Amino acid sequence: MGQENSHEQIDPSTPPRTLSTRSLEAVADYIKDGRPKRIVVMTGAGVSTSAGIPDFRSPDTGLYANLARLDLPYAEAVFDISYFRQNPDPFYVLAKELYPGKFYPTIAHSFVALLNEKSMLQMLFTQNIDCLERKAGVPGDKIVEAHGSFATQRCIDCKTEYPGNLMIQAVEAGEVPHCTVPQCNGLVKPDIVFFGEALPEAFFQNRHVPAMADLVIVMGTSLSVQPFASLPQFASEAVPRVLINKEIVGDFGSRPDDVVVLGDCDEGVKRLADALGWRDELESMWLEVGGKVREKEAARLREQRQAMSQDEILEAEIEKLTGEVDAALKMSKDHEERVITQLEKSSSNEISTSAAPASSDDIPSGTIMTKEESKDHLSSGQSTASSEVPTKSEGGWKEPPSTPAIGENTPPTVENVNKELPSAAPQADGKVIVDVTLPHQRPNTLVPESESDQNKKPPRI
Repeated sequence: MGQENSHEQIDPSTPPRTLSTRSLEAVADYIKDGRPKRIVVMTGAGVSTSAGIPDFRSPDTGLYANLARLDLPYAEAVFDISYFRQNPDPFYVLAKELYPGKFYPTIAHSFVALLNEKSMLQMLFTQNIDCLERKAGVPGDKIVEAHGSFATQRCIDCKTEYPGNLMIQAVEAGEVPHCTVPQCNGLVKPDIVFFGEALPEAFFQNRHVPAMADLVIVMGTSLSVQPFASLPQFASEAVPRVLINKEIVGDFGSRPDDVVVLGDCDEGVKRLADALGWRDELESMWLEVGGKVREKEAARLREQRQAMSQDEILEAEIEKLTGEVDAALKMSKDHEERVITQLEKSSSNEISTSAAPASSDDIPSGTIMTKEESKDHLSSGQSTASSEVPTKSEGGWKEPPSTPAIGENTPPTVENVNKELPSAAPQADGKVIVDVTLPHQRPNTLVPESESDQNKKPPRI
C-alpha cells in the first residue's frame, strides 16, 4: 500500500511557476529547452515488476507469500539479520530466485540510462536490490542503492569482502557461503540492508542531492518506507516533480509544478519519451541491454502460431490453461498441507503443556530443568483464573491452550496422564483412612465418585 496522502492538493486553478502547464508535454518542453541539467530520479519495485521480478507483499504471488512454505516464524524473517545468523538457508532459497542474471532491464530502467547518456542525470536513488539499473547502463557512481544490492557481498562478522565468482557458485548450488578468512569462517551475505541494519553510508552522504535538483522524477514506489520516503520533499518549491506510479503517494499534487501520471511505469515513460521525441532512441537502448531477448522470444512465438492450424492453436491454449489450473491447485494443496502441519504442531504443544508435572514431587530424580521450564513449573501452581489470561508470544498475543477435558473414568492425577486410561473407575474403599497430607487426597482435590456414592447424602458434621 502507498503512503497515505494527507497533504492538501493544489487548487487546479493555481498556475504552475516553472512549467507552462501541469502535463507531460510541458515537462518534455522544459527538458528540450535545456534547462534541467541535474535531474534526480527515485525508483521502487514498480520499475522492475515488468521484468518478471515479483514484489514482496502481494497476496499469493508476492515473495513473502511464497516463502511461507519454508516455515519461517514470520515472512519478513528472511530479511532479519538476527534470524539470518541462526538460519541463513531461507534467504539463500530466495537469493537463488532473485540473483542478478535471470532478469533484464525494463523500458523505465533504460530511460534513466538515456538521461545519463544525455548528461542530464545527477543521481538515481533506488529502493531495489536487483541491480537492473547497472545492467541498463547507469554508472555505479550515480546510483544510491538505499537498501543495498546484490552487487557486492561480505562477511557479517569481520566484514571481509567475498569474491563475486565464489558467491555466484554458492548461490547456484544452493549453499551458504562462509568467510574466506580461516580464523573467522563467518556467514557471508550480499550487501543488502536487512532489518536490524543501518542504511548504507552512501545514502546519508547523498541525501542532500535532491535539494540541488532542477527536475525530480519518481517512479514505481509507495514512498512508505523512511527515510527514503522523504527524499522528494527536499526538492525546492519551484522545481518540477513528476510522479509515474499506480497511485498518488507522498506529498505529490500539493505543489504548483507537480505532474502526476497514474499507471504502469513503462507506459508512462513511453509517453514522456514520445513527447521528447526520444522513443526510437529509448527502445534501441532497451533492446541492446536485454530487450532483444524478449523480442526474439515474442517473434518465435508469433512464427510458431502462424504455422499452426486453428485446432492446434486452440489445443495449445487449452494446454496452457490446464497448466495454470494445475499450478493453482498445487499451490492450494501446498497451502492446505502447511495449515494441517501447523495445526498438528499446535495440538502437540497443547498436549505437552497439559502433561507438565504439577508439583516438584512428580519430577523424577536426576531431571535437570532449564530456566524456562522452571518458570513454567512454578507458574503451574497459580489459580485457574490467572492461567486463562492471554499470553504474549514472539508472534504476538494469543490465547493459552485450552485445558484438556477430564474423562469421568480417569483420576485427575499427573501419574495417569501419559498412561493408558483405565477401563473402569477405581472403587473407593470407605474403610481406608484418608491421609489429607497427601496432595491428591486433600479435600479440594477432584476425586471420581462411584454411582452409588453420588446418590448418598453428605454426612453431617
